[in-house]
Amino acid sequence: MTLNAKKYFPLMSELVRRDVKLKYRRSVLGYLWSLLNPLMMMAIMTLVFSHVFRYESIKNYPLYLICGQTLFTFFNESTSMAMYSIIRNGPLIKKVYIPKFIFPISKVFSCFVTMAFSLAAILIVMIFTRAPFHWSMLLFWAPVLLLLIFCCGMGMIVSALSVQFRDVTHLYSVLTTAWMYLTPIFYPIEAVPDWVARIIACNPLYMYITLFRSLVLDGVVPGAGLWLAALGVSALMMALGSFVFGKMQRDFILYI
Repeated sequence: MTLNAKKYFPLMSELVRRDVKLKYRRSVLGYLWSLLNPLMMMAIMTLVFSHVFRYESIKNYPLYLICGQTLFTFFNESTSMAMYSIIRNGPLIKKVYIPKFIFPISKVFSCFVTMAFSLAAILIVMIFTRAPFHWSMLLFWAPVLLLLIFCCGMGMIVSALSVQFRDVTHLYSVLTTAWMYLTPIFYPIEAVPDWVARIIACNPLYMYITLFRSLVLDGVVPGAGLWLAALGVSALMMALGSFVFGKMQRDFILYI
């Protein structure tokens, strides 16, 4: 990770562009699916949770839901795609020297591009539900950027582990499912017992989603404590991901 990465930016850009194009290849609606998917999922989940569970403490449930759903979907898709990046690029890695961290990072960034389109769905929901527009919305990029850094670190870890331990690819979907239910995406944190709420409060995704919802939904800039906690977790995950990937990449050629 200490090598001159600037000269590989064109390669990473090309990998991101390729991934985005392949995702929508032969699709009639193409990039519109990045907008339609979160809207359709939000509509279905809103019908289920707003009428069955009736969380009256949430004033604008569709907006509450799509904010959490958009950020978690980015985390889930980006890290899941990064997990297979080294394995699937094995033939290329064997033939030519390329810094291997480029592969998981490019997967995260390709999903980030897709999420950028999905953010427009949040704007549509705000207009449709007549939600007020707050000046704090101008800071929406900050928690998204922190989440991007977190996903890059996590992506490097799972991509490195999956090369030597293929069981990781099977266990990760179970982990992300559990992670989803431990993140207040479709329910408020007040709906769970106090001991569960204390666990959720340590969940990094809860931090990013809470920051994002506060800025967009509530029109409030959270206190410095939450910002520093989210920043610290992102920096720690990126450092840990770089360390683990750097240690394990020497043996990739033996397993791919």
